[in-house]
Amino acid sequence: MIPARQRQHVLASGLASVVGTALLSACVPAHRHPTWAIYPLQRRLPNDGLAVVSQPDGYGLHIWIDTDTRQSGSCKPRWSADAARLFNGNGTAPFSSGLAPRQEFFQAVARQDVRRALRQQSEALCKQQSPRSSFSWLEPPRNAAEIKPEPYPLLEEADLLSDPNDVLEQEERLLNPAPTAPAQPGASSD
Repeated sequence: MIPARQRQHVLASGLASVVGTALLSACVPAHRHPTWAIYPLQRRLPNDGLAVVSQPDGYGLHIWIDTDTRQSGSCKPRWSADAARLFNGNGTAPFSSGLAPRQEFFQAVARQDVRRALRQQSEALCKQQSPRSSFSWLEPPRNAAEIKPEPYPLLEEADLLSDPNDVLEQEERLLNPAPTAPAQPGASSD
């Protein structure tokens, strides 16, 4: 059995170790923690992007927001889990370039404050692009299994480019018509 005095010393040194570790981790500079700042960051139109500072040093995501108006009278968000990488997110001139990993997108949209901001931006974009349509909120995908590939309309024959060799042959025929054969003597013409 450990004497009471030695037990107190072990507990005190263990507590000091835990408190010391907590104090040291609290001393990590602010630029080493994500700020989780969330604000509109325009891509092409107002309300079509959201900046989410999810990493230290102002790095994060630039989530692009699109609308789906295929159903008459309805406008809802169209999600892509492929967000752009945000740089200088805590600075005066944030910008994005390249792609961020999808896992970061899923971590960001798991936060209620991010989803709330996405909903506000999506609704504002819908009102801007399709003012007569009603807004329907659609939750962003939270994992890879929820990503649904977007069906795009099939290309029709009229949408396809002509074969370049066929185009050249047609041009040659138009520019250099085949000579007409002279009329045979003795052939009657009606």
